[in-house]
Amino acid sequence: MARTLVRIALAAWHQEELVDDALNVITELVSHAVAYARLPSIRIIVARPRENRVRLGVVDRSRTVPQLRSDANGDQIHGRALVVVDALADRWGTDIHPWGKTVWVELKVEPAS
Repeated sequence: MARTLVRIALAAWHQEELVDDALNVITELVSHAVAYARLPSIRIIVARPRENRVRLGVVDRSRTVPQLRSDANGDQIHGRALVVVDALADRWGTDIHPWGKTVWVELKVEPAS
């Protein structure tokens, strides 16, 4: 459902060139939230905070801040979500709330030629 929401929003904003990166990012964010927050629900955010940015986010009730793995263990299957996010995002971060957190990613919209 998160991927569908992102795809529809990007189509509505005529940002189809971002679809592949955005779908990879939202998949990783949702997977990370499901694996580590282990709570029954999450919320997806798809926004356009500025003309040149698309913001994707996952909100959950866990206050555990995700950490970008710094080790190079190529045999490790889990823990790569934020490496993918970091590679595709223009910027990303975590906002802590009294009731949980939002992990967000911004993708840069390239100006039309």
